[in-house]
Amino acid sequence: MKRLYLDNAATSFPKPACVHQALIDYATKVGASAGRGAYDEAKESGRIIHHCRELIAKLINAPDPDHIVMTFNCSDGLNMVIHGLVNPGDHVITTWMDHNSILRPFNELISYLEIEADFISTQENGIVNVDDIRKAIKPNTKLIAVLHSSNVTGTVEPTAQIARLAREHGIYTLIDAAQSLGHWPIDVLAEGYDFLAAPGHKGLLGPLGTGFLYIRQGLEKVLRPFKQGGTGSRSEIMTQPEIMPDKYEPGSHNAIGVAGLAKGVSYILDETVEKIRRHDRALCERFMAGLDAVPKLTWFGPRDVENHVGVFSVRMEGYEPLELSQLLERDFGILTRSGLHCAPLAHKTIGTLDSGGTTRFSFGPFVTLDDIDYTVDALKTIASKPRR
Repeated sequence: MKRLYLDNAATSFPKPACVHQALIDYATKVGASAGRGAYDEAKESGRIIHHCRELIAKLINAPDPDHIVMTFNCSDGLNMVIHGLVNPGDHVITTWMDHNSILRPFNELISYLEIEADFISTQENGIVNVDDIRKAIKPNTKLIAVLHSSNVTGTVEPTAQIARLAREHGIYTLIDAAQSLGHWPIDVLAEGYDFLAAPGHKGLLGPLGTGFLYIRQGLEKVLRPFKQGGTGSRSEIMTQPEIMPDKYEPGSHNAIGVAGLAKGVSYILDETVEKIRRHDRALCERFMAGLDAVPKLTWFGPRDVENHVGVFSVRMEGYEPLELSQLLERDFGILTRSGLHCAPLAHKTIGTLDSGGTTRFSFGPFVTLDDIDYTVDALKTIASKPRR
């Protein structure tokens, strides 16, 4: 039985062959820590990391590669902004669709900094109403943090409109692009984002343990680094250097991971995000039509493919989400994720919080239309069989 991986919202698989080769080359030919030596291998490590910054900057249209801070995942970057920007007495805004990577840092600050927070509910399809955010703004609102697209329903949020609203009121925006970057065109200048975080191991096709945070030029003057340590630069001073990106990158990099990430981003640039988005859209259209034909099945999220990335949550009558995932793997080799997906308020929005969540299917660039048809047929087969 073939194994069909449909859990790309957790981490993408498979990776392009060039990503694996980059990891091997780094491990066998470079091996050094960037900035920790004057010999050629250490210089090459630094060159690889800087090249990765350049590629990411090109992908998101960031003007300065040094404002691409390397992180260990998306949560790392989100925490850097939330803990480095918000002060006692500040007010922050997010939505019910957001991931625990935003909800938990906000609740942590509520517990010990006594900040104020508004968690904005959304429509049943997961799309937040920008006017609801407008109404929540207060004189002390410091930050609006919102995901670009949902890891539960695939809903794409109106983040550019939210950023314009925030800019009008002198409020900072933090965009969680974990489920969209690599699948969906993002231009941080045109869309007006102050901060944007993304993992390397999902849509960017890199290895686990990689990611980045984009910091708009000038905001390094207001964002405190909440981690300090060695950088290989300005070693004569006992405070964190102010130069970018060293200010936010203490300790040795995951250089081997960054080498793989650079190749993943390079692969996307060569293929073009527009081409990958067209493919993702075709998969979504085929899956939406197929799901509508499966008896006893409910699926959640917008019906408009223009507001959807390749992430779908379903419930099948008579089956718990985990049970459905297990049947899909056992009988058809289809790999999915069941549960609450680290997004409890998103599941509250769609009404599945108290019933075990959903079974989630999520696509990547190597999923085919035949794979979609196979998955729909598997769901139809399960739905047609009487429960034993």
